Amino acid sequence: MPAVRPVRRNLPMAALLAGVVAGMTGLSFAAVPLYRMFCEATGYGGTPQIGPSVSPGVVARPIVVRFNADTHPGLPWRFTPLESEARLQLGEERLAFYTATNRAETAVTGVATYNVTPEKAAKYFHKTACFCFDQQTLGPRQDMQFPLSFYVDPAIATDPSTADVRTITLSYTFFRSLDDAARSGALAEAGPHVGRLLE
Repeated sequence: MPAVRPVRRNLPMAALLAGVVAGMTGLSFAAVPLYRMFCEATGYGGTPQIGPSVSPGVVARPIVVRFNADTHPGLPWRFTPLESEARLQLGEERLAFYTATNRAETAVTGVATYNVTPEKAAKYFHKTACFCFDQQTLGPRQDMQFPLSFYVDPAIATDPSTADVRTITLSYTFFRSLDDAARSGALAEAGPHVGRLLE
């Protein structure tokens, strides 16, 4: 009769393998938040920086901010900026609005992500209040306006890599959920939530 191996000898190997599986699972869940923290710190991937509520001072150099709006195919909304662009001075804080219309006959909830192009300008684009990452529910055929407040840091003009930037595009995309945004890849490139404007 063959000798039976003691089960105890396999326990350390089983524990090691279970630890590796648990560690890999934990890393997969942490990947998106870690990537977003890296983007926030560096401006990589068009991630705007979170700015203070007061801009660092106005510098007499104009810059154009263009507003773009996209809607994920799964969301039955019409989503557009109220103005296509704004011309402002560096350091000047501005207020802009987007508008959405629910084209469905039932209430629908959406959530917006955003980014900035060119990517090298993202760390100088500061949003002090916005509607991103907050769930927004529109009733049947309801219209709603979404405000945001922002400024462009004057330091953009003294950075050799961005001194040539005269136009920045702010892009929002509305999804049905953050899960849809994650599946599309937009969530990993999105800027951080900075809170709503007071009504």
